Amino acid sequence: MYRAIRLESLEKFPESFGATYQEALNIEKFRIENDIEEQTPERFVYGAFAQQELVGICTFVKNEDSTGSIYQMYVKREFQGKNIGQGLIEAVIAEACQKFNGIEIILEVIPGNDKAYNLYRKIGFHEIPNTLSEEISMKYIPG
Repeated sequence: MYRAIRLESLEKFPESFGATYQEALNIEKFRIENDIEEQTPERFVYGAFAQQELVGICTFVKNEDSTGSIYQMYVKREFQGKNIGQGLIEAVIAEACQKFNGIEIILEVIPGNDKAYNLYRKIGFHEIPNTLSEEISMKYIPG
């Protein structure tokens, strides 16, 4: 279920992710699939469902310091604009903050992905300096 939506996200929106569809096809099992099966507290994935179909995903990974990162945020095109992405991110933030008191949550967005950027701003993310990649880094600042 996860694999199918992850591959779809890479195929339909290649400009929005750091990995490519072709690279992903060659991976036998994604690390996140193991995390889903093993339910580690430091790595978790939220899913949004519509009539038992997985229509959105959002992954959280706690880093070794007091930060955590949101990865692989994706909602199927036909379900976008229905606040599903916002709900996923807010649920992930709530769980991360409950599990890890005082954690700073970071994410990256590809320049030009204005829909995602604006959603992240609306939720409470603000740009922070990023010298390591071309992506825009953002940190969640509770309002």
